[in-house]
Amino acid sequence: MRTEGISEGALSPWWRRGVVVALAIGFALEILIAFQAYRDAPPLPGTVVDPAGQVVFTGADITAGQQVFLKYGLMENGSIWGHGAYLGPDFSARYLHEVGLDASRDAAMRRFGQDWDALSPAQRRVVATEVSGLLKENRYDPRADVLAFTQAEVRSFHRQIGLWERYFSDTAANGGLPSGYIRDAKELRDLTAFFAWTAWASIANRPGKAFSYTNNFPYDPALGNTPTSETVLWSALSLVTLLTGIALVLFAFGKFDYLGWKGSGEHVHPRMLPGAATPGQRALVKFFVAAALLFLVQVLLGGATAHYRAEPGSFYGFDLAALLPSNLLRTWHLQAAIFWIATSFVAGGLLLAQALGEKEPRGQVPAIHALFGALVVVVVGSLLGEYAGINQWLGDLWFWFGHQGWEFLDLGRAWQILLAVGLVGWVGLLLRSVLPALRDPQRREITVLFFLAALAIPVFYLPAFFFGSTTHFTVVDNWRFWIIHLWVEGFFELFVTVMVAVTFFRLGLVARQTAVRVVYLDAILFLGSGIVGTGHHWYFSGQSTLNMSLSALFSAMEVVPLTLLTLDAWDFVKLTRSRCDVCGQAVNIPHKWAFYFLMAVGFWNFVGAGVFGFLINLPIVSYFEVGTILTPNHGHLALMGVFGMEALALMTLTFRQVLPDDQWAGPEKLVRVSFWGLNSGLALMAAGSLFPGGVLQVYDVLQNGYWHARGLEYLGRDLTRLIEWARMPGDVVFIGAGVAPMVVAAILTYVRMRRAGPAATATAA
Repeated sequence: MRTEGISEGALSPWWRRGVVVALAIGFALEILIAFQAYRDAPPLPGTVVDPAGQVVFTGADITAGQQVFLKYGLMENGSIWGHGAYLGPDFSARYLHEVGLDASRDAAMRRFGQDWDALSPAQRRVVATEVSGLLKENRYDPRADVLAFTQAEVRSFHRQIGLWERYFSDTAANGGLPSGYIRDAKELRDLTAFFAWTAWASIANRPGKAFSYTNNFPYDPALGNTPTSETVLWSALSLVTLLTGIALVLFAFGKFDYLGWKGSGEHVHPRMLPGAATPGQRALVKFFVAAALLFLVQVLLGGATAHYRAEPGSFYGFDLAALLPSNLLRTWHLQAAIFWIATSFVAGGLLLAQALGEKEPRGQVPAIHALFGALVVVVVGSLLGEYAGINQWLGDLWFWFGHQGWEFLDLGRAWQILLAVGLVGWVGLLLRSVLPALRDPQRREITVLFFLAALAIPVFYLPAFFFGSTTHFTVVDNWRFWIIHLWVEGFFELFVTVMVAVTFFRLGLVARQTAVRVVYLDAILFLGSGIVGTGHHWYFSGQSTLNMSLSALFSAMEVVPLTLLTLDAWDFVKLTRSRCDVCGQAVNIPHKWAFYFLMAVGFWNFVGAGVFGFLINLPIVSYFEVGTILTPNHGHLALMGVFGMEALALMTLTFRQVLPDDQWAGPEKLVRVSFWGLNSGLALMAAGSLFPGGVLQVYDVLQNGYWHARGLEYLGRDLTRLIEWARMPGDVVFIGAGVAPMVVAAILTYVRMRRAGPAATATAA
């Protein structure tokens, strides 16, 4: 009996309308926020002058300094306004703190004729009040395009050129950069000018406001940089939208019992039979072998990067920074993660497209081979380009073929273009595969959803091309998170849902209408909250309180669909244990381990994205937390736990699909070990190091200020280093018992498939 034949009522048109409304409202608000980012970004002055009117540095110097920051990959070492890496300091916070020290020394000598260290507590309070007012006064003249620095700020700028030169000379203190990394005097001066501008924007009040361009971030109570009233207000109000959203959705699930993954109750015939793969599906196995190998490379790079925090300046006695500096390792760690997951999604999409279409298009196999070749060129070319770029071997071509410098979007612009072209070609192959299903009324709607979700991936990668190396930092961060959050957590999340729906549908576990309804429901919930919720990354990056208010309200509601995953989890279990209502026999589920990985997706989505994501999304929490280890705690559990586990589900699904029962036994044992190794290792990593380390670091922010918790003053403490070492057991389990068995399973599957020759051709039942 076919699932398509089950009697179903017509699907309400309000499901489709609901998605349209969610997209329309979400993008209307998101485009408004993007427009305001251009208007409200901190001004970039044409010149910065001293009290005598002499030029200290220019706007061109600031822009050149930003380019130095990018081409040396410093966003993979430290951060600006909390955004970037965690190996080095937050450069804007550190510069601001040093300015405060210089201004305090100057005021102490001028007012009391004594050094700052010799002042009494009462005298220090007087000086602190004066310095806070001095730095918060906005001396930018927009008509003349001139920013006036005080004498203390000018002296601090000249002093800090030497400070940053020393920072780049000490591998043990700079988080694993090579000794003498930046030596050119002009580059050091321009870089310091860029840091000076970011620090000024962090504390100087917006015109007509009592807070800075970054909403008083970073936290530095000694200088009067503390949370704004708006930060507290919108944090409280966001809880109202969260509770309201949860109540409404749970009410709907209680009233309409057909919501969620409901089995058909029939003894159905699956449409994806193990061992009955088409030549095109067999050609996809090499994608997953490449993905598994990239996965192994990625986790080894991650372990080496983490070691720089546990033992900076040495890798078990070896000077690793001279060969593979920390900013390069972190770049490769992030890029390899994106590449292996994206490779799995590309191949998994082609596998499911073939299952939907049921007939393999002519010439599909050569096209798949060509796509694989293009993928290899982009991956290898971009990784080598990043190595050459960080080593400054490419001259003026660093942005195009080397290290672009923007975290998560490090690959050179030329490689980005090739990646986008490859994604367009992938969508073309999907369309060729699903054309027969588009002509079938029973499969048309779910096929259209599958294709549109896939099409959204290259379309919403376009914001990666909306900026360059000289674009204003606030504007770049706006578009950068359209990729990091909206593209990945929004439309990739939607594509995951559609692929799961197609998988269940073609395996005969759910009816067509159930699969379609779940896709619409998830699209409404995920995109309805997630599009505007993207802005929780922009609370303190130079945008106004308009973004904070909207983003806080919508970002809190992102937890609502993740809460529903607890309901989905039981539906998943019931699907794998279902029995036929007619004959009472258990329904055979040949893709057991693919299901297990999908269950893990639901678990980690709730824990990593839901619990730990919500923990850091509130403006008042994000104010103290952004850029601390609580961020990678959320990032590891969400990226690996959700997209990584989904990629592995597709990998396992494909391995089972191309091997008959007698050949599957060996790889299955390895997949079983990998499943438990990956999940237990990820849990150990978070519980043993990332979460406790993040909590302690946030506590230090509260006690001593953001600059302190992000500097060597905190990172060099024995307890901090001990917590970094405590991550090793989780890493060892994750790599040894999780990743390595999956790599062996991938290679074994490929070898057995090649030795067995062409498998039986999948045909429609």
